[in-house]
Amino acid sequence: MADFTHLNEQGRARMVDVSEKEVTRRIAFARSRIRMKPETLRKIREGGVRKGNVLAVAQVAGIMAAKKTWDLIPMCHPIPLKGADIRFREEGDTLLVVEAETKTDHVTGVEMEALTAVSIAALTIYDMCKSLDKSMVVEETCLISKTGGKSGDYRRAAAEEEGRDVARRNRDCQ
Repeated sequence: MADFTHLNEQGRARMVDVSEKEVTRRIAFARSRIRMKPETLRKIREGGVRKGNVLAVAQVAGIMAAKKTWDLIPMCHPIPLKGADIRFREEGDTLLVVEAETKTDHVTGVEMEALTAVSIAALTIYDMCKSLDKSMVVEETCLISKTGGKSGDYRRAAAEEEGRDVARRNRDCQ
């Protein structure tokens, strides 16, 4: 049981003790994509969705979600967010990208806050547009980068390249 950080000596769930960790500036950046019909994306862009301004509502939902992450994810610590920003961009005529950046000066990171923000923003877009397009797909929700803390910095591009190298080596071994 000693190898499991979120289990106590009885094998039951516990919140990790972070009281001895050092306060550092921590920033996380996450992304989610939602694929939809071209006409759905056009209506979002032009403000033609009957429920209202989709991106404005999704932006507020994402920020609210970042602030409530510890309420939603059982082992997350409540942290004082210093900032949460949600941005949107289109890729082609069927893909809307949701990006979130979260910041804190604390003893534990903000990766889950960024991931929760983009997830809830994407689900809000689905909710507001489902009458137009029930075939929408929320896809590829991932951490792009994080800085600060004991484990150091992380950049997805470097990790993806390392993953491709491992996959290539595994393929070569077969």
